[in-house]
Amino acid sequence: MSDRIETESRKLLGRLRRALAEDSAGQERLDRIVELIASSMQTEVCSIYLFRDVDTLELCATEGLQAESVHKTRMRLGEGLVGRVARTRRVVNAADAPSAPGFRYMPETGEERYSSFCGVPIQRLGDALGVLVVQSKDSRAFTTDEVYALEVVAMVLAEMTELGAFVGEGAALSARHQQPVLFRGTIAQEGASAGKVYLHEPRVVVTNPISDDPDLELERLRAAVETLRLSVDELLSGDRAMTPDQVEIFEAYRMFANSRSWMRRMEADVSNGLSAEAAVEKEQSLARSRLGQAEDAYMRDRLHDLDDLSNRLLRILTGQGSNTGAEMPENPILIAKNIGPGELLEYGKALRGIVLEEGSVGSHATIVARAWAIPLVINVKGITTEALNGDTILVDGEQGVVHLRPDDSVSTAFGDKLAMQTRAQERYASLRELPAVGTCGTQIALHMNAGLMADLPSLPSSGAEGVGLFRTELQFLIRSQMPKRSELSALYSRVIGAAHGKRVAFRTLDIGSDKVLPYMKANDEPNPAMGWRAIRVGLDKPGILRMQLQALIRAANGGPLAVMFPFITLHSEFRAAKAELDKVLAREVKLGNPLPSKFEVGAMLETPSLAYAPAAFFKEVDFISVGGNDLKQFFYAADRENELVRRRYDTLNGSFLSFLKTVVERCNAAGTPVSFCGEDAGRPLEALVLSAIGFRSLSMRPASVGPVKHLLRQVDIVAAGQAVSAALDAGEQDIREMINAWLVEHHQASRSVT
Repeated sequence: MSDRIETESRKLLGRLRRALAEDSAGQERLDRIVELIASSMQTEVCSIYLFRDVDTLELCATEGLQAESVHKTRMRLGEGLVGRVARTRRVVNAADAPSAPGFRYMPETGEERYSSFCGVPIQRLGDALGVLVVQSKDSRAFTTDEVYALEVVAMVLAEMTELGAFVGEGAALSARHQQPVLFRGTIAQEGASAGKVYLHEPRVVVTNPISDDPDLELERLRAAVETLRLSVDELLSGDRAMTPDQVEIFEAYRMFANSRSWMRRMEADVSNGLSAEAAVEKEQSLARSRLGQAEDAYMRDRLHDLDDLSNRLLRILTGQGSNTGAEMPENPILIAKNIGPGELLEYGKALRGIVLEEGSVGSHATIVARAWAIPLVINVKGITTEALNGDTILVDGEQGVVHLRPDDSVSTAFGDKLAMQTRAQERYASLRELPAVGTCGTQIALHMNAGLMADLPSLPSSGAEGVGLFRTELQFLIRSQMPKRSELSALYSRVIGAAHGKRVAFRTLDIGSDKVLPYMKANDEPNPAMGWRAIRVGLDKPGILRMQLQALIRAANGGPLAVMFPFITLHSEFRAAKAELDKVLAREVKLGNPLPSKFEVGAMLETPSLAYAPAAFFKEVDFISVGGNDLKQFFYAADRENELVRRRYDTLNGSFLSFLKTVVERCNAAGTPVSFCGEDAGRPLEALVLSAIGFRSLSMRPASVGPVKHLLRQVDIVAAGQAVSAALDAGEQDIREMINAWLVEHHQASRSVT
């Protein structure tokens, strides 16, 4: 880049800094900025378009176009050349704009006199804010140096927009981080809560994007990059055990940290007048716009690597980041892009809710949120850049909605909803010691799901009769290396003790799919939910399975023990798992260790195939737990991670209920106890229908036991079963509508159940 361009760029940024420092309103600042840019770039036109909403751009300031068109000219995202820049987030540089693809003539602006057009996106870390445009009468393409200078200016505009420099009467933007915002996401854990935002990784704010001393800024940048490189080297050369995959990730970090082209671009940005922090963020924003749209998964992964490194570098430069000293507010709602189980557990049960930009309904965070019975909404795009520590936030895990900085009407309505839930829970508490017995005398055993020691105190207060599912994988997921057998045995012993004699059904390690151990090589599978997971891993790595079974047997210490194997699809798999158990039992006898006084060995039915196993299987297994979450997705071929399909298929569909009824009948014929475990077991209406078709045991999250018990105790379960059977025999598919109508007709007190 020529010295002249560098000097002019620095001069322009200096003028911008002075203009931004003036005590003037937002519109005056915008007007002054376009005038300075047009003068510096020697163009007849400079215009700034900003987003009015997510789909609409508005001309907010111009030098050269008709002044009357400001705040009147608007265009949709993708409309015209300006809309094209905003949609693609890439530069459009056209020597003959009217003949360029997508050109739209705006007669009120008077732009027909100008041939050349150059538009660059105003963006900040993937957040599109607007478009900066220059135009001239001469038919010419703008040079690489000129485009680069515009990108530098756009970076400054983005930072100043973030800091509220253009807020005021007449300007397009209202103050950022102050207006109410409604977000929609994916329900991962039901429930509702109100609280204050607590950011897992607070955003780094660049308060001064323009430097006074480029030489000093270069020194700061180079020193920070050297610190970054040393920290990456230390991670790779340290004593901590790392898998080959982890080494590969950190080697990628090292490659980026030592990238000469990355460093050269940032040095050029600083030489042109940006601060070191602004230079880092400019390159990060450009990388996001380029790689973020890549279809290649490898390229998207590299974007995550570069993002992480850029954030580390920004924290080194600013001293901001995770350890900001911000105190956790009262009723904290955790906001994060994503979070691992170990990090989440460190926050403890003080959290009132969790909102993630990413995540999945079967992720580690979801497992912990369910264990804590706190609402979790995932796939909430943009929440981490909009939310600030201490903001009021309402999380509706029933609807998958998040209200950030809600207005009074929303807060009042949400408060009424929470109050109703509190009154309902108080009513359910009175049923704690009572059994779930219908008016017909049919009794349903209600159990709770758990996965943490912290869950067990919920056992007596929930009114559950025991633990129908204890997930053992969490203790594997939160560690950086395989836990020792003695550690697991001690944990399982504490779980059994905390249950105070109530039955606990331990599910052996259910990993794979979206639950990947940090110290085990991940497999790149096209469909991991149907791949190498759960008992398949245990049978292929029997040492892990046997170690866990030994820990469970020793934890029982001669008392009763219930263990079930996950994701059994064939009778042969159950026999193979049972054979491994027999080996462990034989070894424990040789070692002189006591065996369980009563040992129940069960299987989880999570695929349709196991329902058609031979009768010998149903007689051989001690109990069966129907894993409703996985079974439903395989029955309907509807990925529960895919919002486009997962909510289209109802548990109370006639076909699915007929299938479940067959499972119950096969178990009853063999005299094998069967339970239903999953989210649907905890929904009162679904729990009633499951009981009606023959399930006499249900397992759910602790908070659901009360509502389910409340309904079951009001209903004639036998009569409900007759109504459901008649509907199935008649070929009805919408059993939900039928059972709701039946409840209204026969049980007036239950008409509010949905």
